[in-house]
Amino acid sequence: MAPSPIADGMRRRRSQPSVTDSAPTKRELLRLIEAAASVADHGSLRPWRLIALRGAARERLGDALVESAGLEGKAAASLARKPLRAPLLIAIVVSPKPSHKVPEWEQEAVAAGVGHALSLVLDEAGWGVMWRTGGHTRSEAVHRMHGLEPQERLLGWLYVGGRETKGKSGRRKAVNAKDLLSSLK
Repeated sequence: MAPSPIADGMRRRRSQPSVTDSAPTKRELLRLIEAAASVADHGSLRPWRLIALRGAARERLGDALVESAGLEGKAAASLARKPLRAPLLIAIVVSPKPSHKVPEWEQEAVAAGVGHALSLVLDEAGWGVMWRTGGHTRSEAVHRMHGLEPQERLLGWLYVGGRETKGKSGRRKAVNAKDLLSSLK
C-alpha cells in the first residue's frame, strides 16, 4: 500500500499548548472550514456551527469562566487569562436539528468530527492547535456568553495560533492497533 499524505499528517499532528500571536485570517479560516465540513453527516443536517473568538471576545469568555467557577482573587485572575493563551479560539457548537432519522447523539458525533477535522487541517496548514474542553463548556454563564440557543451545546474550543519553533516535539505513546481492533465471526 502506498503512503498516504493524510495518514502521515494525522500521525504527525500534536496538540500545541503554547502558540504565538499570529492566527489565520477569516478568509483562510473559511477555506479550512470548508474542508473540515466534509465529515460524514447522515442526512446532511450540518448539526454544528463554529464561533470565532478574537480580541475582547476572549476576555469576555474569561469573565464567563470566572462567573461559572465562582472564583475570586488570584484564582479568578488566573482562570480569566486562560482564553488569552491563543489569538484565536474557535468554539465548536452542537446545534441539533429535528430529525426522525438521525438521533441527537449522532449529530453530536458529527460536530465533534468537524472539530477534529478542523484541528487536522489547521495543523496541516501550519497553525498550532489545541482542543480545550472542561466542565465550564456546559455552564450557564459560558452558554450565555456565546449566545447559544437553548438546545445548543458547546463541545470546547480550538485554541489556534502560530507554531512556536522551539519546545517539545510532543511525542506520543505509540498505538498498537492490534489491541484496538477486534473482529466478529
